[in-house]
Amino acid sequence: MSNISYEWKVNGMDCTNCAASITRFLQRKGLENVHVNFATGEVSFSRGQANMTPEEIKAGIHKLGYTVVEDGSKQPFWTLERKLLLSALFTAPLLLEHLLMVVGLNIAALHNPWVQLLLCLPPFLVGLFHFGGSALGSLRGGLPNMDVLIFLGSTAAFIYSLIGTFLARPDYIFYETSATIITLVLLGNFLEKRSVRQTTSAIEELSRLQVGNARRLMPSGAIISVPLEEIQMGDRLLVNEGDQIPADGLVRSGQGFCDESMLTGESEPLEKGVGDQVIGGALWVSGSIQMEATAVGKNTVLSKLIELVKDAQREKPQIQRLADRISAIFVPVVVGISLLTFSLSYFAFDLVFQQALMNSIAVLVISCPCAMGLATPTAVTVGVGRLARNGVLVKGGQTLETFASLRRFVFDKTGTLTNGRLEVAAVDYQGNDPREIDAVIQKLEQHSSHPIARSLLNHFSAQEDAQTVFTEVKEEKGLGMEATDQTGASWRLGSFRTLPAALQAQNGRHSLYLTKDQQLLATVDLKDRIKPEAADTIRYLREQGFEPIILSGDQESKTAAIAAELGVATYFAEQLPADKLRMIEQLDRSEPTAMIGDGINDAPALAKATIGVSLSDASQAAIQSAQVVLLNGHLHRLTDAIRISRATLQTIRQNLFWAFAYNVVAIPMAALGFLNPMWAAFFMAFSDVVVIGNSIRLRFRKV
Repeated sequence: MSNISYEWKVNGMDCTNCAASITRFLQRKGLENVHVNFATGEVSFSRGQANMTPEEIKAGIHKLGYTVVEDGSKQPFWTLERKLLLSALFTAPLLLEHLLMVVGLNIAALHNPWVQLLLCLPPFLVGLFHFGGSALGSLRGGLPNMDVLIFLGSTAAFIYSLIGTFLARPDYIFYETSATIITLVLLGNFLEKRSVRQTTSAIEELSRLQVGNARRLMPSGAIISVPLEEIQMGDRLLVNEGDQIPADGLVRSGQGFCDESMLTGESEPLEKGVGDQVIGGALWVSGSIQMEATAVGKNTVLSKLIELVKDAQREKPQIQRLADRISAIFVPVVVGISLLTFSLSYFAFDLVFQQALMNSIAVLVISCPCAMGLATPTAVTVGVGRLARNGVLVKGGQTLETFASLRRFVFDKTGTLTNGRLEVAAVDYQGNDPREIDAVIQKLEQHSSHPIARSLLNHFSAQEDAQTVFTEVKEEKGLGMEATDQTGASWRLGSFRTLPAALQAQNGRHSLYLTKDQQLLATVDLKDRIKPEAADTIRYLREQGFEPIILSGDQESKTAAIAAELGVATYFAEQLPADKLRMIEQLDRSEPTAMIGDGINDAPALAKATIGVSLSDASQAAIQSAQVVLLNGHLHRLTDAIRISRATLQTIRQNLFWAFAYNVVAIPMAALGFLNPMWAAFFMAFSDVVVIGNSIRLRFRKV
């Protein structure tokens, strides 16, 4: 069976226990790569070897009390908003009657038990289907959720009041308690739903960048409008001023300015011309171009960015694990406390039956496992989204927590601290044919994606009459290029380490050396400039108590000069990839260490470090090995990442403190009779909103 992947929208999830119930069900059925995000209502998985049809999986999810939303399906009539409106409409008279009694007034009709029953019945039925269905589903899934507590509390109050109505015992009647519990919790769910939607705004903002249609240029010269999903690689597309670029591609004619701020955080529009790359979703602010699509659909930068942000928001930090373990057993424990409260109140402390029952119901209603479940994912969602808007891509929510604990930052030099746009300062052809040497260098470097290779390709041009033809070319990480030509001769272009021992003693001052069969043919001197923001970034790290280190494959003299100019006390030069890997392992053992790099030779060290940080204009190997990507290649985004990750971790701790403190204080107060069930429902309904509101504050908080 093919390993087909699915991604569905699911309604009805209110907290992490809801998500955990669906996760457990899908995993028990043998489905793989299961991810459930209650905040966005998304469920994704791959079928693997499971022998289930999509319809059977949907039916199983429905039995748990949740609904899979079909594409194009109509919204159900009984939305949360309508349930709240109906419940509030009938609860208001019951509350009014209760409040009037407190001040000594009485409306005879509202005091009639049968009228109260009729008023309470609609809210109770709403709660029965809304909370009861979810409660039953969570019990089937083996992870009882908060709705179990709400259902038990409201049902106990309703049934007790119903018995009082038939026995004509007014002191047994608490219809307003049942209706108010349901209405206030629905109100809390409504506010929570709106608030959670704000925490996922980063994904929505990125999704809105995906255009609906594009203008395709036909071979005949005609221009037709096509949907985004029909664009194919190689299509010629027309982009005019004010358009959003429909796909990743290359400019083939025209020029102008492109705003990539929503994708990379780059505030200034970038000038683009023939041969330049453009990113789908970016805004073309001036001019008109024809472009060739090079990536479409899920392969575009924007689509991958959306998926990576979703993945990051799904992953749980270590700090959330304790909260999840407590949430998993929270409901059974609270039910036990509620029963114990009733038993002690009625049998040990001789309280009247009604008061003992109200105390036990208050315990059920005031308890809030959702606040613990919401504490981390809402903060991570906002934090990851804010980082994405600032041009920092974090691969995993746990990365945020780890990033905030870093004490040491290790930088590669070329392309990271320097601009990487190396310029050829001088070439010594050693008396050989310059055209042939230029052609050889160009042919060798076109097989590499290292920043040095890009710089050489910009300087050396291909020669049609070049005599050398290579039959094999390979790149040696940290050393350079090696090749064999049609005659069997061996060529090498790289650092002085590639030279034979006899030549190494005579050289070492140049950047690159070209040899043929161990004979020196040419030397190349390169110059590079320190990035404007590098000094500020290093200064910030030192001021915050971090230790900056330079780890470079370049020569000792050049590395020392850069370190001195930036004020970095510790540096290591002439490091091969294996040397960098060993150094990172050694540093990582003493303190959590981040490695910031951009080249292929940095990939092993990036993968080994506590956190690997790469630049978006770096090699693909470096980006894939890193957990953090600075999308516009600017180092000052590193300081943004540090500030936002620290603020996110602080927000998580605040949320968890509130969630634990609320339950630790509220449950004993309810058990001791200081809060009646209506006040308990009010506090419970808004406890989630406090957590979510604190997380939303992270979007706007100055860090």
